[in-house]
Amino acid sequence: MDQVKDKKILLVEDEPELLRMLETILKRDGFHQVFVAPTVSEALSLTAKCRPDAAVLDVMLPDGDGFTLLGEIKKVRDIPILFLTARGEAEDKILGLGLGADDYIVKPFHPREFTLRLSAVLKRTYASAMKNEMPVMTLPACVIDLGKAEVTKGEETFLLTAKEHAILTALCRNANRVVTTDTLCQCAWGDDSYGYENTLMVHIRHIREKIEINPSDPAALITVKGLGYKLVV
Repeated sequence: MDQVKDKKILLVEDEPELLRMLETILKRDGFHQVFVAPTVSEALSLTAKCRPDAAVLDVMLPDGDGFTLLGEIKKVRDIPILFLTARGEAEDKILGLGLGADDYIVKPFHPREFTLRLSAVLKRTYASAMKNEMPVMTLPACVIDLGKAEVTKGEETFLLTAKEHAILTALCRNANRVVTTDTLCQCAWGDDSYGYENTLMVHIRHIREKIEINPSDPAALITVKGLGYKLVV
């Protein structure tokens, strides 16, 4: 599983169409925790409320500028920050990077380049933490140890396959929240995930056989009709 897709991303852009486009690009690429703000004040409010793991800032904003916003965000959240702006002058890049920005992307840009560069920054920032961040989840019927890729149920221990591990990791990291079918497919099959919905259902059935008391009447891994699945803990 690409764990960077679990990170919370804050997008700050005052052009509504571009803001919607950026949000769509990230969600299509598997980022499922995307927060948007058109102003400095809203961005600071979201930073305090949602605690993003990274921010993508425009330079020119209606109530301030991205350079000042970067400093305000860094006061409360030491997170990677990328600038995405039409201002490509060398002095602006130097200023942004000098203030602590991790990357500077100039419009127009290719959507894939945007997600790749954001992912690269996230991996550099959180690589060691993500390696060690393998939760242990206790359910009524079992204990899921993602670090060991196994499920202990009573006296039995079941090993998780790579796909089961990827799916369960996404569900555990988002416990008690719906994880969409598209997101789970992306976690398990990456960029080639289109058309794997039926295969995902097979893997969900196998996971239920390992973690549920009664797999035919699941109490932990719940289907949310029309959306995806939720792990209830």
